[in-house]
Amino acid sequence: MSDDRAHSTDTARAFTATVPGVARIGAGRELKRAVEAYWAGRIDAHALDQVATGIKRDSWNQLVQAGFDAVPVNTFSYYDQVLDTAVMLGALPPRTASVADPLDRYFAAARGTADIAPLEMTKWFDTNYHYLVPEIGPDTVFALDATKVLDEIGQARAQGVPARPVVIGPITFLALSKAVDGAAEPLSRIDDLLPLYVDLLGRLTQAGAEWVQIDEPTLVTDQASDLAALAERVYTALSAAPARPRILVQTYFGDAADRLGALARTDVEAVGVDLVAGSADSVRAAGLTGKHVVAGVVDGRNIWRTDLDRALETLRSLAPHVGSLAVSTSCSTLHVPYTVRGESELDAALASWLAFAEEKFAEVAALSRALIHGRDDQAGQFDAARAALATRATDPRLHVSAVRDRLAGLSPADWTRTPADVRRQAQDAALNLPVLPTTTIGSYPQTVEIRKARSALRNGTLDAEGYRCRMEREIAEVIALQEKVGLDVLVHGEPERNDMVQYFAEQLDGFFATANGWVQSYGSRCVRPPVLFGDVSRRAPMTVGWITYAQSLTNRPVKGMLTGPVTILAWSFVRDDQPIADTANQVGLAIRDETVDLERAGVPIIQVDEPALRELLPLRDTDRAAYLDWAVRSFRLATGGIADQTQIHTHLCYSEFGEVIGAIAGLDADVTSIEAARSHMEVLDDLNSAGFAAQVGPGVYDIHSPRIPSADEITESLREALGAVPADRLWVNPDCGLKTRRTDEVTAALKHMVAAAHRARAEVAQPVG
Repeated sequence: MSDDRAHSTDTARAFTATVPGVARIGAGRELKRAVEAYWAGRIDAHALDQVATGIKRDSWNQLVQAGFDAVPVNTFSYYDQVLDTAVMLGALPPRTASVADPLDRYFAAARGTADIAPLEMTKWFDTNYHYLVPEIGPDTVFALDATKVLDEIGQARAQGVPARPVVIGPITFLALSKAVDGAAEPLSRIDDLLPLYVDLLGRLTQAGAEWVQIDEPTLVTDQASDLAALAERVYTALSAAPARPRILVQTYFGDAADRLGALARTDVEAVGVDLVAGSADSVRAAGLTGKHVVAGVVDGRNIWRTDLDRALETLRSLAPHVGSLAVSTSCSTLHVPYTVRGESELDAALASWLAFAEEKFAEVAALSRALIHGRDDQAGQFDAARAALATRATDPRLHVSAVRDRLAGLSPADWTRTPADVRRQAQDAALNLPVLPTTTIGSYPQTVEIRKARSALRNGTLDAEGYRCRMEREIAEVIALQEKVGLDVLVHGEPERNDMVQYFAEQLDGFFATANGWVQSYGSRCVRPPVLFGDVSRRAPMTVGWITYAQSLTNRPVKGMLTGPVTILAWSFVRDDQPIADTANQVGLAIRDETVDLERAGVPIIQVDEPALRELLPLRDTDRAAYLDWAVRSFRLATGGIADQTQIHTHLCYSEFGEVIGAIAGLDADVTSIEAARSHMEVLDDLNSAGFAAQVGPGVYDIHSPRIPSADEITESLREALGAVPADRLWVNPDCGLKTRRTDEVTAALKHMVAAAHRARAEVAQPVG
């Protein structure tokens, strides 16, 4: 071992308090507004850079002021950290090369242009964040471009920040990539990447970095075979680099298990572990006595206050089994809002139970100081945490007898509908739809007028009756647009909904909505997840009035639009004091009440969306069966109370569906619409291989890109779909809701979609040859 690397057991310069990463949208969503202004041509690249610089500066200063002695840098991104890594490694798709400006080329890969298809998008492990999937072809030539990370190190060091650059590791980057054009599995290219990472380590050393964090969350998954051996080989090679910073291999979202032992056998100096989703036993058994362990004992993904007493005991139990300890969050705080400050509408008890990012930074600092100086040094923090936990445990809103008694009284019939073929006959007779029926997923553009009305209602300048009238006007316009375009099954457009989960949460007991709890979902898309804190029940009908008004305007069927229980859980911050299956069934019963009321009101089709079904899938195979069981049961509970002639739709998007095909079939929906545009109908092969026999609507165009597909392009997509699914089972629809698009974009794209459907119907009626 060279002198440069003789510090693997030297803890004198090891840090004590940190986080793996932080949010980058800005506390007031400054980045969202700036990026969208750049896309619209209202600001230039320099102005966009000024906003980014301010967000990074404020974030780094906050961590320094919290008392952290190592601050992650290079966690900022204009769109997505995986896309940033593709740029760093020279792995953007060749089709973007025609865009001369590097920033515009970056956004072309993310969003597409009129002529360039964007990268596929899917979920980041089991979170509600979406990343862009790199494409690795047989001709992909990797080349290092370290400009971004080196610039951020320079900016941070100029501010006196103890900067620790963060990069996604080679294993995770390739495991999350997609082979294209007949290429081998991306992980087979690992040896092509290692020299680039060695080069990067040298450049980071020259830039003054003492530590580098290499993120390898794939090591907590079953995403590839022999991950322990691969991790040992890769990090033996990287830790042998002739000039490098100290290396922290950071894992999160689960238990790295035997992969920790593999890392222990290399010369990396530190390992980061998630002790919320993972196990302290794995750390104790891993042989890490020569390593600095960054212990993620504060939950980076949920918003509940940490039990500081229990966290400190976990840290103390690890101390004899590791070289040294730092305290951290379990993962980046990208997944939680910025601060509880400003949430003035919460009662004192609720507010005391919460810890957003700013509060988590304080918890990390308190635990670090208590570990070093003793619990009494942080007595006030520990006493406050203990008191908050006590009030939460005894709050009556968490244990409502009426809800629990109703669940206990359910029978197997409540989860069961009649056979699908019997239902199909009843629905065909009731609906009388053409072959290849056209529809949309649910939402239509949220116009400036809609947002102004919602704001006016919120600030009291518009009363409830005035708001209802404005929303009905929007609904009437959307119905008229759909009839003019020629769609077969209509939707009301959801103008009254701020968000597909928050809208329902605000009308259900057991939830509260934050005022400023924004988190990033992808790119400039931000969401405000509600908090599910207590037992859930429906107070009154939530959608019936809007849907029946829409149906009164047309003779064509209008779908009732609901969000399913799994997605409501996935896109909320969920209570952690009872089994999640119990919580899912409570939400399922509330949605069931709504489906029954919609049917009673004469609504012929009810769509219960579950776009997050794949999202919550556990990262380890051994845990998946139990999850899929309760997920499917909660959906069937929500939809099990209606008659045969009422058609149940569901919608899923942006996931690797092959892993949940059996569960999709188990939902027993009559029609399943599913993202297929960016993945070029690949999902249909998965469905067929699983024997899926229900009706399906694979998305024929990508609504997350501003490009408008031609009728010819959509016709070709339909031909691909018809090659896998017979016409009597195929629906025609976009791949997701239209909320984020402009009305002119929507109108043009839907006209092309309807024209393509008519062409395909003619081809089905008179097949060539």
